[in-house]
Amino acid sequence: MSNDTGLSFCGEDIKKNDYDRYLTCLFAKDDTVRENLFALYAFNQEIAKTAEVVSEPLTGMIRLQWWREAIEGIFEGKPRKHLVVEALARAVKDHGLKRERLDEFINAREFDLENSVPQDLGALERHVRKTSSALLSLATDITINKADLDNDIKEVVEQTCRSMGLAWGVLGIIRATPFYAAKKRVYLPQVLINQYGLSTSELFELKTSPELCAISKTLTEAAKVHLTTARSFSKKIPKSVKSPLLIGVLADGYIKRLESTNYDPFDAALHHPKFSASWKLMWANIFGRY
Repeated sequence: MSNDTGLSFCGEDIKKNDYDRYLTCLFAKDDTVRENLFALYAFNQEIAKTAEVVSEPLTGMIRLQWWREAIEGIFEGKPRKHLVVEALARAVKDHGLKRERLDEFINAREFDLENSVPQDLGALERHVRKTSSALLSLATDITINKADLDNDIKEVVEQTCRSMGLAWGVLGIIRATPFYAAKKRVYLPQVLINQYGLSTSELFELKTSPELCAISKTLTEAAKVHLTTARSFSKKIPKSVKSPLLIGVLADGYIKRLESTNYDPFDAALHHPKFSASWKLMWANIFGRY
């Protein structure tokens, strides 16, 4: 199903709500793969926003359970009448996506309903691995050619997705800090809050501070390490896999803007890719970089 923009429902959804990943989808190897990536990312949008669209944790748990049952229906050959579910069902059929991985991906979003603060960077990264890294791994399950499906390559791809997902996810936490603060939520590690003496009450008033910028800098440095690790595998990664990994190119841009604004998450320039992003993605795709 498409609209007057020529995009499917899922494509339009991702263009509106996850523009960075939308840009990487433009470099998928064919239309079928692109549409299946749109479906996967639209599914991610549906469950990732759970905590933001419900008024209490119980309602959120019910919403996540609805999606578990929707996944069950897909694998029983009876997908629910829902545009994202039906699109995801096609992706599952086309690429053999594993039910347990989709179920685990849903389970990871229960953390968002707990309204708890990650105790340290390790705790934050464990959550990011279950969300951002897991999503990237599922995306490469869609893009990888069958000819490249051997255990050695899959292991390298998994390691790359883990590191790239961590880099992108940690940067996402930084960039989303104003959004979470408006909801009186904090995803910044408690250890860093204590170390730098961040006032969460000031943060909840949507005010930046030197303490917040210091935490942001620490997290950015962690993201850079994961980005370097992900790129260390580049020569071993089949070109067919690389389009979802192009978020690394966009990560570079956000890191540069963080550095230029003293790591201020409230800087408006941090929340939109530059017009040059598409060109950078194009050249990176041509040369097989990410």
